[in-house]
Amino acid sequence: MDRLPTLTTTRLRLRHLDPGDVAALYAIFSDLRVMRFWSSGPLADVAAAAALRDDVERLAREDALYQWGIERRDAPGVVGTATLFRIDRTHRRAEIGFALHPEQWGRGYAGEAVGALVAHAFDERGLHRLEADVDPRNEASLRVCERLGFVREGLLRERYHVNGEIQDSVILGLLAPAWQSRRSLVTSHLRLRG
Repeated sequence: MDRLPTLTTTRLRLRHLDPGDVAALYAIFSDLRVMRFWSSGPLADVAAAAALRDDVERLAREDALYQWGIERRDAPGVVGTATLFRIDRTHRRAEIGFALHPEQWGRGYAGEAVGALVAHAFDERGLHRLEADVDPRNEASLRVCERLGFVREGLLRERYHVNGEIQDSVILGLLAPAWQSRRSLVTSHLRLRG
């Protein structure tokens, strides 16, 4: 896919990441608060952010990963990302991931963006199952997933070794029928378009 479709909600726009977004990606993925519960360390420099954006572009063209920039509709500039990855078309499943710059935390943007991503994955991509891999200490991300209908399915102990720390992982899953049964409840405030 050459360019990701734009997904629009009441307050947000999920859009293709362009070369001009490298500085924003660096600001997000070099921040230790964002990367605290991530499965890899923070970006070292702007060149690493440029390489990340190039990888995202290449993987989208290969239909292997779709990472949108999250932008507020009332202010230009990427403030986070929402990602669909590890896409398995045979089994119609994928994983989701999301990150927001700390200045945007606590405003409900993560739930709004991930809700749009989930709707797109099930409604447009025809997936049957979505998964999220969350550090159990990351209560905010767990709440986002669970509010959208994800169910905790298991704990993987000592799964990641990042920055000298061993981290556990909670696996959450959401099935298309469960999403469809609660879709209108979850997305009524999103006014999804696009």
